[in-house]
Amino acid sequence: MYNFSDREKILLGLLLAIIIISGGLIYYVFSEKKADVAFKLQEGPAVPVTAPAVQEQTKKIMVYVTGAVKNPGVYTLEDGMRVKDAIDLAGGTLPEADLLRLNLAKKLHDEEKLYVPKIGEVISDQPGQGSLTGEGETAGISSSSDGKININTASLQDLDTLPGVGPATAQKIIDYRTQNGPFKSIEDIKNVSGIGDKKFEQIKDKIKVD
Repeated sequence: MYNFSDREKILLGLLLAIIIISGGLIYYVFSEKKADVAFKLQEGPAVPVTAPAVQEQTKKIMVYVTGAVKNPGVYTLEDGMRVKDAIDLAGGTLPEADLLRLNLAKKLHDEEKLYVPKIGEVISDQPGQGSLTGEGETAGISSSSDGKININTASLQDLDTLPGVGPATAQKIIDYRTQNGPFKSIEDIKNVSGIGDKKFEQIKDKIKVD
């Protein structure tokens, strides 16, 4: 049997100590990594947090639709909707409705009254003459609040009252706005055949646009 010298015993002891310490360090590192992986698995994948979307609320308006429509009544619309939209909500027009006297592209406003006239119906906006319209009403007629005729909504009869404008020219005005949309300014009426600078000077203080 081999007898180790004191020096060899010391060296063997140091080597054994190094092996034990190294093994302990390896076990510790492995255990830490394993625990970290297990914790991440339990935690689950990161979910991005987003702020709740803010919904824009559209302003609502209420309009009274009456006249030659299938279902007269008060309807709720979104702000900026047109005369045509209100008529569609009311079930559409009756066969006798005169849509040529309406500006279907006109924007509606809250508390407005939309009257759809019948073909051949005489609508007066003068007090005491059987007026079918009232304050805030939209129809194929003008407003008399300031004494001026709104060329975007006036009927043939109203336009005919303008100086130098007869039934034929009044019909041309209605045809023009129906085909091209509402007048942007009173000067645009000069685009209508039969209305030149001279006639415009006669009527410019009696008309308006809205």
